[in-house]
Amino acid sequence: MKISIIIPVFNECNTINKILEKIHKYKITNNCDFEIIIVDDGSTDNTVEIIKDNRDLYHKLITIKINQGKGHALNLGFKEATGEIILIQDADLEYDPNDYKKLFLPFEKFNADVVYGSRFKSSEVNRVLFFWHSIANKIITLFSNIVSNLNLTDVETGYKLFKRELIQEIDLKEKRFGIEIEITHKIANIIPQRKIFEVGISYNGRPYSEGKKIGIKDAFAAIFCIIKYGLLGNFKR
Repeated sequence: MKISIIIPVFNECNTINKILEKIHKYKITNNCDFEIIIVDDGSTDNTVEIIKDNRDLYHKLITIKINQGKGHALNLGFKEATGEIILIQDADLEYDPNDYKKLFLPFEKFNADVVYGSRFKSSEVNRVLFFWHSIANKIITLFSNIVSNLNLTDVETGYKLFKRELIQEIDLKEKRFGIEIEITHKIANIIPQRKIFEVGISYNGRPYSEGKKIGIKDAFAAIFCIIKYGLLGNFKR
């Protein structure tokens, strides 16, 4: 099974090489067929130079001149992917490639269409961080579930995997973090008989002092996207 791994990147010079090495180690150890696609979203540090210095650790680099957001970067990556399964991998080391085995299992065992890695459905190691961030995540997930009629525990997780033909047939519009909600609600409402699974993952979340980018405005954007793609019935592919 060929896996396309999409890595959206913005100013991650301190971590990009480390995450690529982790993915490569997993690939070699487990004899996996990976297609690594990096999408640099207008980095202003030396992230791109570091990536180009490690050409043996990826297959394709897409560069965007001006930062436009994670959603835009993912959309470009999705269109280039050729694997049977597409996996989203953030570049900031919050999500551990050692969890891949668990994430792949529902595809191999149950013919899953979609798999989410949940930070809140886990007995794994999770870094203790901000209480109000976790509350915001749970409120967003609850509201999303009410509208989508799914029983997810972590709609905003960075680990999302899809069968390629499923995600490529959806017309995604959101350019920033709202794409997490858009993807979920379009899958819930326009993909018949979809098989969605969750697995518990470890999470090494980072504070803002270490470069975390998502903030309170993104929480409000998520609520807006639930209304836009859920309550208002904006389900066009």
